[in-house]
Amino acid sequence: MTHADLLLQLLSRVRVAHHLRGRIRLKLDTDLKGLAGAADIPEIERMLDQLPGVFSVRLNLLARSCLVEYDPDVIPMAAWEDFLQGRATEAADTLRRIVQQARHELMDAVPG
Repeated sequence: MTHADLLLQLLSRVRVAHHLRGRIRLKLDTDLKGLAGAADIPEIERMLDQLPGVFSVRLNLLARSCLVEYDPDVIPMAAWEDFLQGRATEAADTLRRIVQQARHELMDAVPG
């Protein structure tokens, strides 16, 4: 499993804990066991941090939370909850395209 696939799996298991325009805190509803090893976490954080429209990402493994500061002109505020809840909205599609584009770029960069 690639780090990009792991990121997509993690995104499917998070919920919004707090959200202000340009700043969202996500909580992982399950333990990381079986999903990510400690070595995967910095790579996942780096991938999130490199998404277009994302300014910074801070992971707190003990609290199972992730704080993302983002540009709401690039990623609409509604995109996060719509995407995480599987809603088929234009906002969710924006975030889905950003994540998928990043995944494809990472896959293309992997030798093999």
